[in-house]
Amino acid sequence: MARIAFIGLGHMGGGMAPNLAKAGHEVRAFDLSEDALNRAIERGCTAAGSAADACKDAEVVVTMLPAAKHVLDVYRNHVFTNAPKSALLIDCSTIDVGSAKTISDEAAFAGFTMLDAPVSGGIAAAEGGSLTFMVGGSDEAFERGRPILEPMAKAVIHAGQAGAGQAAKICNNMILGATMAATCEAFVLAQKLGLDSQTFFDISSKASGQSWSMTSYCPVPGVGPETPADRGYEGGFAAALMLKDLKLAAEAARQAGAYTPMGTEAEELYQRFVDRGGGDKDFSGIIKMIDDSWVVPQD
Repeated sequence: MARIAFIGLGHMGGGMAPNLAKAGHEVRAFDLSEDALNRAIERGCTAAGSAADACKDAEVVVTMLPAAKHVLDVYRNHVFTNAPKSALLIDCSTIDVGSAKTISDEAAFAGFTMLDAPVSGGIAAAEGGSLTFMVGGSDEAFERGRPILEPMAKAVIHAGQAGAGQAAKICNNMILGATMAATCEAFVLAQKLGLDSQTFFDISSKASGQSWSMTSYCPVPGVGPETPADRGYEGGFAAALMLKDLKLAAEAARQAGAYTPMGTEAEELYQRFVDRGGGDKDFSGIIKMIDDSWVVPQD
């Protein structure tokens, strides 16, 4: 078993780190939130006083952080200066491809081996150890990282060299954002045409219109398997995070010269939803804006 430094215990990291501890690893965890750190301790992790302390003598460093600026800061100012050169570095944050390549190059220059390994699956999958990891890095690094990632995963897939994991993640989430918006539009239209939502679900989920957004994450309460729609669109994958990922995809498309009209439209829709107060709601809650029943929360 390995000594693992785990930095970042938010909605995703807070579920991931305990699964590593459950698998028998020694997990030294750190987060700026004392509450998040205490929850990790209750579930088998050991508290570190700082990110630097977590990295000392670590065989593996795993990070799950909000944005590229946090990733760059943590690695440059805490990990590179405190972790042993033999440690494998795994960043599971979702950031832009350019920043992922930059920090990987800096890691190599500093004598480290690094993987970018963003995830798909959401909070429930993080808790249940059933995430999908999209991994960028060398073949050798991937084989070193696979047994660390597997206790948190239903699938660990090597996407290619440094930055490829992030590329796969933002392309995947561009599909998710666009298909969820289309699924919401279809349910609203079906209702206005007099179709019962359950009946429409029973048909579409078994026909050519089916998708993950329809069959596994239906945006209509009381229809299909339980989803955040059944909890007032609380929990799940926040619309603000979906907007972040769509913006990353849009920037990548601009840099690559790719034409992504559906991704662009999805970004605009989620921007409007967030601007109208929906940022903390699950991203499937955009159906409330599409059918014009979303009410901006009052202070």
